[in-house]
Amino acid sequence: MRLLLISNSTNAGEAYLAYPMPRIREFLAGVTEVAFVPYAAVTFSYDEYERRVQERFGELGIRVRSVHREADPAAAIRAAQAVVVGGGNTFHLVKLMQEQGLMEAIRGRVLGGAPYVGWSAGSNVACPTLCTTNDMPIVEPRSFRTVGLVPFQINPHYLDAHPDGHAGETREQRIEEYIAANPDMYVAGLREGCMLRIEGDRMELVGSRPMRLFHGGDAPRELHPGDDLDFLLR
Repeated sequence: MRLLLISNSTNAGEAYLAYPMPRIREFLAGVTEVAFVPYAAVTFSYDEYERRVQERFGELGIRVRSVHREADPAAAIRAAQAVVVGGGNTFHLVKLMQEQGLMEAIRGRVLGGAPYVGWSAGSNVACPTLCTTNDMPIVEPRSFRTVGLVPFQINPHYLDAHPDGHAGETREQRIEEYIAANPDMYVAGLREGCMLRIEGDRMELVGSRPMRLFHGGDAPRELHPGDDLDFLLR
C-alpha cells in the first residue's frame, strides 16, 4: 500500500500545490494518468477543480481524469493507475463518495497496489472516519465512515494558535474531546506544509515541522521528521 497524505494544498503566498509537487512527482513516478475525485469542491465547479489540478499535474506529464465526468465513477477508480482526492469540505466529499460507491472502490484499488494521493479532506477520507476534520457539516452523509486505509485519524491544517480575545476551544482541546470519546484511537495533528508518506508498513513524516500526536490517556507529544512512526500503522 502506497499513500501520500498531505495536510494542505497551498502554503500562504505560494502557488496552488507548489510545495507538495516535488514529492508528488517522486511518488507518482511512472504514472501517466490519475483518477481524480473532486467532490470536496462546494463553491466552485468540479470542472474548475479538474482544470486547476490538471495544470499542475500536467507539469509532471500526468493526465487528470475526474470521476465526475464518468458514467460509472467507481469503475473508473477500479481501473485507475493512481487515485487522487482533493481537499475542500469533507462532509460533502464523503456524501458523494458514499453515494457512488467510491469508498469500497478506492480501498480495493489501493490495496491492489495503486498509489493514493490526498490533501486536506483527501487525507481525512484515508482514515477510518471523518471525525477529525475541521469542516462544517454542510450536508449529511450516510455515516462518518470513510475509506480506512490507515488505522489512525488525521487532523489536517493542525494549529497551535489561540488568538487573543478568542474564548472558544483550541484545536488541541477539540481533539482531546475526540480522544476522550475514542480513547483507543491515535490522532495525528498534521501541520501545514507537512505530509505523511506510507510505503507498505513504513511511514515517514515529510516537512519542516513536527506532528502533534494525541492518544487517550497519554499527554500529547511532538514527533519529528526522522522519528519512527511505523507503530501507527499497526
